[in-house]
Amino acid sequence: MKRIDDLRKVWPNEATNFTKWLAEEDNLEELGKAVGIDIDLEERESSVGSFNVDLFATESGSGRKIIIENQLEDTNHDHLGKLITYASGKGAEVVIWIVKRARDEHRQAIEWLNQHTDSNIGFFLVEIELWQINDSLLAPKFNVVEKPNDWGKYMKRIEGMSETDRLKLEFWQAFNDQMGSNPEFQREFNLRKPQPCHWYDLSLGTSSYYISLNINTQKKKIDAGLYIPNDKEVFHRLREHADVFKEAIGKDVEFRDAGKSSRILLYHSINVKDRTKWSEAADWMFQEALVFKKTVKEIDK
Repeated sequence: MKRIDDLRKVWPNEATNFTKWLAEEDNLEELGKAVGIDIDLEERESSVGSFNVDLFATESGSGRKIIIENQLEDTNHDHLGKLITYASGKGAEVVIWIVKRARDEHRQAIEWLNQHTDSNIGFFLVEIELWQINDSLLAPKFNVVEKPNDWGKYMKRIEGMSETDRLKLEFWQAFNDQMGSNPEFQREFNLRKPQPCHWYDLSLGTSSYYISLNINTQKKKIDAGLYIPNDKEVFHRLREHADVFKEAIGKDVEFRDAGKSSRILLYHSINVKDRTKWSEAADWMFQEALVFKKTVKEIDK
């Protein structure tokens, strides 16, 4: 068995030879097995402004957008820049960079991107090898050298989820990504692990109550406020300070007394199904959570 080191003897040109070869169904399937994604080709040499990405595809089932950029040589800064440009232009959630050899600085760059971008986005750095036994047909091998942390766990987690539950999970992941880079949020609260639920809780250092953030996809609204699990005395005491809440927040809040639990909350109309509104929703939730925290702290002095 021998390794073919000069890939350009087999594929002289990336666009007309290698990309065309990779676009074939069997070869994309092999790449998909390596990265753990079922890849459906959409377009070869797909336009991104005045540039073209080698392959534009989607993930079977989820429809997530995939871009694949090929480089039959060592990684370089030029292709890394192109990769980010193409990913942005296509709104890609899966980015695959196939190369002959990954240089250490570019491995580190892909690792950094996986650590500092939205958790729904995955960057893969893949080396391709060619092997041959005597005069047999050439056998390609894809080696994944960089991939997102816990990618496999994430994929198993969302498998079988309903569209609504997946939306909830992705919303709270986006919330964490945004608040994780907000120093003020980091000073005031601790992030919690995102779940496919309509609620997200923030501790206030007491078992009497905590901040509760909620999304409602059907009624197109979100809310923020205090959740009081099982203490009517605390709820009634806080309700006596309704004027303090109104002055701090700038409007009336709802005091909802039900069963064992009670809530003090404020609504905001926003369509959570519209992903372009997620940043606005996260900012609103944080600001109101901060006001509720400061207000209840003032009342309980």
